[in-house]
Amino acid sequence: MQKHKVALCQLAVTPDKDGNIARARARVEAAADAGAKLVVLPEIWSCSYAMETLASYAEDIDGGESPSISMLSEVAAAKKITIVGGSIPEKASGKMFNTCCVIGPDGKILAKHRKLHLFEIDIPGDITLKESDTFTGGQETTIVDTDVGRIGIGICHDIRFPELAMLYRSKGAHLICYPSAFNMSTGELLWDLMQKSRAVDNQLFVATCSPARDPNVNSDYMIWGHSSLIGPFGEVLAAAGHEEATVIGEMDLTTIQSTRENLPLEMQRRGDLYRLIDVLVNDSMKSRSDKLCLKMPA
Repeated sequence: MQKHKVALCQLAVTPDKDGNIARARARVEAAADAGAKLVVLPEIWSCSYAMETLASYAEDIDGGESPSISMLSEVAAAKKITIVGGSIPEKASGKMFNTCCVIGPDGKILAKHRKLHLFEIDIPGDITLKESDTFTGGQETTIVDTDVGRIGIGICHDIRFPELAMLYRSKGAHLICYPSAFNMSTGELLWDLMQKSRAVDNQLFVATCSPARDPNVNSDYMIWGHSSLIGPFGEVLAAAGHEEATVIGEMDLTTIQSTRENLPLEMQRRGDLYRLIDVLVNDSMKSRSDKLCLKMPA
């Protein structure tokens, strides 16, 4: 199968964790019933995006004490779909991570991505936030083979770094999913631009999924919304507004090849002037993590 329906569940999120999980279940089930084979959830969907309260909602995924991921596993297995499970606060080894799990049609976790680039912003009179005061950054990139193609994972601020998308493209990704929660300031300026840039530069699909905006909530961090599915030429295949919604678009994987044949960017790259290098770093335990750098040839 080369064509797949992709659903983006832009969820309303409240401080009620049980309510958020129930709402997400209903939305995912409805998306599957509408024919979606891949369902994407937002960044931090199980609780409010408030740095001071996130620790109280954190879940132990590796320890099997994660009601959010357990629910997604149940629904994925029941509906025979793949789920990019947005992100939730994860506690592990005395630290907290912003973590996305990818779950296959058998209900098993295929991959786990911890947000690599932690957001920091300081606009006097507007917004100040430093995620590193709360979260620890991840140490591994994430690309996974699924029933709907090869998917690279990033979370929100990860989209700002084109090197990550370039790495995923070099590893054969068909789609990059970015569960996100852009704020009003950066959202209006950069949200649409970033999605289309990552898709067009790498000639692949990009899916973003945000929580819904609640204008009635008195919060220092107001969500932008506007979840989208973008094609290899930057075309918008599905898009939400700022309210709670599920939007579904079709991803035709054959358009990746045709786009690259029509505009052969890889053949036009100047390898004599710059190169993309995938560096394998081995630590003392012989585990590996992929890093990317641009190297000027000698």
